[in-house]
Amino acid sequence: MSVLDLLPKELAQEAETTRKMLSRIPDDKYDWQPHPKSMTIKQLATHIADLPSWITMALNTDELDFSAQPYTPTEVKNTAELLQILEKSIASGTESLSKATEEDLLPTWTLRDGEQVYAVYTKYEVIRHALSQLIHHRAQLGVYLRLLNIPIPGSYGPSADEMNF
Repeated sequence: MSVLDLLPKELAQEAETTRKMLSRIPDDKYDWQPHPKSMTIKQLATHIADLPSWITMALNTDELDFSAQPYTPTEVKNTAELLQILEKSIASGTESLSKATEEDLLPTWTLRDGEQVYAVYTKYEVIRHALSQLIHHRAQLGVYLRLLNIPIPGSYGPSADEMNF
């Protein structure tokens, strides 16, 4: 089995869990943040919804330079819009993986801000990093929801909210 056989399966599995987590966000909590140094739910959830599209970016570009392409998150007003962004992002990542070859995963890709280079990865490593970030930030969102006393769905088995104690 090749890496390109495994990545779409992994993306699909993580997408399912991500849909469940994002769907729990109440529309009236988008400006909430647990600490002044933390992202708001809106910022965090939008980043989560965008992350699968990094697969497409990795495969179709050689770098992301914030000085040349400032990041402007997609504006969302509610959970329905957020889930639409997620679906578009998943579809883009899935389609890009379906067109990729193993050789497409090998070239390097750079994350920078002008002359400041943050990281140089292979395109495969960018894709894995995007999936890892998706999982990491989804867990972070789970903490936000827990602090708001919103039941969270299980990720790799049932959550405490889904268990019958």
